[in-house]
Amino acid sequence: MTNVQVPHVSRETSDRLQHLHDLVIRWSTKINLVSRSSISSIWKRHISDSLQFWPLAPPAAVWVDLGSGGGFPALPIACLSAEESPKTNFVLIESDKRKSVFLRTAIRELSLNARVENARVEGVLPQDADVVSARALADLNMLLNYVDRHIKPTGTSLLAKGETWKDEVALAQTNWQFAYEVNKSKTNPGSVILGIKDVSRVSPRR
Repeated sequence: MTNVQVPHVSRETSDRLQHLHDLVIRWSTKINLVSRSSISSIWKRHISDSLQFWPLAPPAAVWVDLGSGGGFPALPIACLSAEESPKTNFVLIESDKRKSVFLRTAIRELSLNARVENARVEGVLPQDADVVSARALADLNMLLNYVDRHIKPTGTSLLAKGETWKDEVALAQTNWQFAYEVNKSKTNPGSVILGIKDVSRVSPRR
């Protein structure tokens, strides 16, 4: 255990995050949870990056994470929520079976209020979520199809995007109407977390 301390969280949450870090390191010898180039910087590249989502989110009864992969951003957020909002239920949607096994193991060992749906995002029943999150899953135009399926009308989606986010927004606006807020990433210069609400399809022209 590296015993890295995360600022501004309780000791209990810090211990959970450390346990998560160690789980990712251990399981990454078996399956590709994160890129090999980021293994040595999991705290910054994945855990700290994921924790940025939490203060941007409204109170949530149901939080759905799309394409959870190695558990980011959902697992670090759920670690915070375990103490700060224990009734928030996290749903992690992941199509890869081996990654789903990892996610379930982490949820169990970290005692998180979460469950895993091992299926494609479009194959899961609509979740009526208060918050939908995604990180490195698909371009915004495609993501909004998934968001529209799983979010409630008053919900908020938090979507991590890279330096081309403006182009993605412009393309998505040809097919979707939505309000959005840009939150600059504190860990990845040029990247943002888009806060998106009021999603609806653009009516086809007659």
